[in-house]
Amino acid sequence: MIHPTAIVDPSARVSDDVDIGPFCVVGPEVEIGDGTVIGPHVVLKGPTRLGKRNRIFQFASVGEDCQDKKYAGEPTRLEMGDDNVVREGVTLHRGTVQDKEATVIGSRNLFMAYAHVGHDCVIGDDCILANQATLAGHVTIGDHAILGGLSAIHQFCHIGTHAMCGGGSIITKDVPAYVIVNGNPAQTHGLNLVGLKRRGFSREALRALGEAYRTVYRQGLTMEQALERLANDFEGPEVATFLASLKDSQRGITR
Repeated sequence: MIHPTAIVDPSARVSDDVDIGPFCVVGPEVEIGDGTVIGPHVVLKGPTRLGKRNRIFQFASVGEDCQDKKYAGEPTRLEMGDDNVVREGVTLHRGTVQDKEATVIGSRNLFMAYAHVGHDCVIGDDCILANQATLAGHVTIGDHAILGGLSAIHQFCHIGTHAMCGGGSIITKDVPAYVIVNGNPAQTHGLNLVGLKRRGFSREALRALGEAYRTVYRQGLTMEQALERLANDFEGPEVATFLASLKDSQRGITR
């Protein structure tokens, strides 16, 4: 199932049922798991490991050297889980030795056309990066997060689980879990209620998250006061996740 025009390095580990299209280049130290489909004109450079049933569309570049000027050719990695979709022109770069030495991508993510994931990023599961969404280096994206088209995330920012960034947003601060942000610079616009309802969050959980959001953003409290109130006056795993995303912020949260 490897097209005769594809170039596959002998050291690459390619499962028997992988489909590799015309004019692809698969370099050394690349591992491709069962059921993966590689479209035409795709370049994979190692060390890179792809899990099972991923689909890579034409002209994507997966595992290329990063664009950090400090990078000096060290053997850093890109690791991807299962069932991801990587659309046309997407660029996924490996890590740097100055940080994690790896860019890590989970499972069931959708990278729409021309999205970019920089070095040392960590992306969870079930995320969507719409067309031309761009991650600088060292960005962390939680599970189920959605980045709108043409959105740009500053280096070292964290996007919390179930958060949503509107199209064209410029994100320079951390985005807490469950929150919607939009604009340049990005500002908060409430909770991602539509997404949370679609994913089966209970009314009680949504009510608790709404009260927690108002505590942080609507009551004029300092962050220390808001964190103390969330820790003392609220219960439930959803609020605990929201609280953790606030406490763990290194860049400060989007206000």
